[in-house]
Amino acid sequence: MKISYNWLKQFIKIDWKSEETAALLTDLGLEVEMVEKYQSVKGGLEGIIVGKVLTCVQHPDADRLKVTTVDLGDGVPLQIVCGAPNVAEGQKVLVATIGTTLYDKEGEAFQIKKGKIRGQESHGMICAEDELGLGSSHEGIMVLDSSVNAGIKAAGLFNVENDEVFEIGLTPNRADAMSHLGTARDLRAGLMQTGINVEFITPSVSNFRVDKRTLKIDVIVKDGKLAPRYCGVTISDVKVKESPRWLKDRLKAIGINPKNNIVDVTNYVLHELGQPLHAFDASKINGKINVKTLPTGTKFTTLDDIERSLHEEDLMICDGDEPLCIAGVFGGKGSGVTENTSSIFLESAYFNPVSIRKTAKRHQLNTDASFRFERGIDPSITEYALKRAALLIQEVAGGEITSDIVDIYPKKIADFPVVLNFNNVKRIIGQELSKEIIKNILASLEIKVNSVSDAGLGLVIPSYRVDVQREIDVIEEILRVYGYNNIKFSDKLNATVSNAPRTEDYKVQNVVASQLNSQGFNEMMANSLTTSSYVQLSKMLKEEHNVIMLNPLSNDLAAMRQSLLFSGLEALSYNINRRNSDLKFFEFGKTYHKFESGYEEHKHLTMFITGNRNQESWTNPQKPSDFFLFKGYVNAVLERLGIKKTQNLPMTSDVFSEGIAIGLGNDILVEYGVVKKSILKHFDIKQEVLFADFNWALILKLLSNKIKYTEIPKYPEVRRDLSLLLDDNVSFDAIYNLARQTEKSLLKDINLFDVYQGKNLPEGKKSYAVSFTIQDNTKTLTDVQIDKIMSKLQKNLETELGASLR
Repeated sequence: MKISYNWLKQFIKIDWKSEETAALLTDLGLEVEMVEKYQSVKGGLEGIIVGKVLTCVQHPDADRLKVTTVDLGDGVPLQIVCGAPNVAEGQKVLVATIGTTLYDKEGEAFQIKKGKIRGQESHGMICAEDELGLGSSHEGIMVLDSSVNAGIKAAGLFNVENDEVFEIGLTPNRADAMSHLGTARDLRAGLMQTGINVEFITPSVSNFRVDKRTLKIDVIVKDGKLAPRYCGVTISDVKVKESPRWLKDRLKAIGINPKNNIVDVTNYVLHELGQPLHAFDASKINGKINVKTLPTGTKFTTLDDIERSLHEEDLMICDGDEPLCIAGVFGGKGSGVTENTSSIFLESAYFNPVSIRKTAKRHQLNTDASFRFERGIDPSITEYALKRAALLIQEVAGGEITSDIVDIYPKKIADFPVVLNFNNVKRIIGQELSKEIIKNILASLEIKVNSVSDAGLGLVIPSYRVDVQREIDVIEEILRVYGYNNIKFSDKLNATVSNAPRTEDYKVQNVVASQLNSQGFNEMMANSLTTSSYVQLSKMLKEEHNVIMLNPLSNDLAAMRQSLLFSGLEALSYNINRRNSDLKFFEFGKTYHKFESGYEEHKHLTMFITGNRNQESWTNPQKPSDFFLFKGYVNAVLERLGIKKTQNLPMTSDVFSEGIAIGLGNDILVEYGVVKKSILKHFDIKQEVLFADFNWALILKLLSNKIKYTEIPKYPEVRRDLSLLLDDNVSFDAIYNLARQTEKSLLKDINLFDVYQGKNLPEGKKSYAVSFTIQDNTKTLTDVQIDKIMSKLQKNLETELGASLR
């Protein structure tokens, strides 16, 4: 939100520097993020002086140039070469002196320097209005009235406004401060706390009167809940034209482009008082104004020339036949003010904040009006703002008030009663404030004290403070104005050290994250909100289990995710589309489900890998990541956490084209494999993606605080290799399990180190090279013992699996 300091000073007469005011506003909770300087004319006309053309003769070497001498009021004529066709002797002109900085149409600065033009010296520049930022004409130099004295600075002659603009990072709850009036009210409260009592000046509307009653437009409000208050008045014989300079300067300072005097006044009052207004061309209103909703599907074209399909809950401003405006959000194309408008119907209203918020988001419209309406404006200021705008329109556009004010306000919005307990103030603030200080702060915030007792105060909160409706809110207001920095605190520092077991979730996460980072993985954090349609990519996910947002920001963020796969694929797709295709991601996150028994959350660890294993290098040939590489990463996580004695289980997820499930008993710890191409196609991913999904809650249950360890064996281990000829359907798992059953105590490790299929092997056969590591922790093994173990292994492999030695 932008606040003009000059505009603010119309409410409070203050001579503080902008830095001091910004600091006080920040202390009050209106954080000033930036202070920018604004000049109504860029450069402020610094170095521009009124001069009198003493002589003007033709340039001896150029047909289109003139050589002039100019008096700048000091009696020393300056020679200036000028190319304007209208320059003549005796004129009063504006001269940019040597060293002056001017700006071109693109805003680029250039400096006036002494130079020679076709052999003639030139000591300045006689300027056109567009070269100074005073207009758009470049037909010739700017000629002033002959009564203007030479030597006068142009900045004073044209009343260049120098302003400073506060960029305030306003929190959503402070709807009352979304205007210069609201900011000034807060600033006054802060000044009073520092001992400076200043008058709070509000614009007077005492001159408002009805000139004649010749254009009455009746108003019917059909839904008082959606439009609790609606005011309107007609103004006739207005002239729509460009706004005066003061009005344009005010709007430009806060970043608003002026349009015409009528629209500019409505924008001015919006930012001055915080009350949105809308002006209709009265000639385009057929009959009465009806404030109502319309059937779903009704077509309506807004000011941006877009045809929109209305919802049955959208509040509309209509005439007898057609909709004119989306109430509180955006005007209609057919009823807006144009240069041909001669009479207007001016609207000022208070609309239901929830209704406006839903409509604005439904149509993806975010306007200055909807921004304020949906946060809650001051319902008591509606008529006052209407009168203020009507008087300003008469000032800048002429015209007469041609109707009484229509004010439909059947049920007044009451102020909020709150009881404030002094002990609670002390307890929450941590410091006792005197009762007088509390009362003065409340008075400065226009919070009325209805009753006083030793225990506390009975208060009435003004209706525009929609964020202050409880005792704790009042205490926060007191603390905010008193000043957080004024609260005393002890130099003593207390700290509590808690003993957390090593199996605490965050500690285990750190262990796994560190390991994955060291293996080249990057941690990602995806939004828990996603599109509800993703459940259609897996038959295991049900649409009825979606947790749907009541008021989603968009359709893409309408549901809580049931799987971490799809948000991860979004991240992969985003990177791949930006030529970053070699990726390793992991994420700790939750999934959300709505079952008949209630809502459930489940925590997961997911891993993704796609692309090449390593970056391209002349020393390292490119090799794509594959299933077996990914299997190593998955098993390394389980090994790091000390989870052993797992077994392979049937795959349950349908998101994989091939994969493995690892579990204990019937519980699945992790499922991993290659993601189906049909799912990848949905995310425009054309390369293979490997995905793992860990059941994190189950993994945490399996962890133990006890650390088991064994000493390093003193006796050597022995390795023996077997090259086995096997049927194609025999897996390494079968060899591994059979070997473990054959020798449980001395067999330490079994490893598959070579696989061969192809030439020189019988059809339906494959060759596995398997190593067996044998060790006795109590003694050195003899050849007899080793041969006995290997013979037994060989026999069982031949008998159980049909293996033969090659």
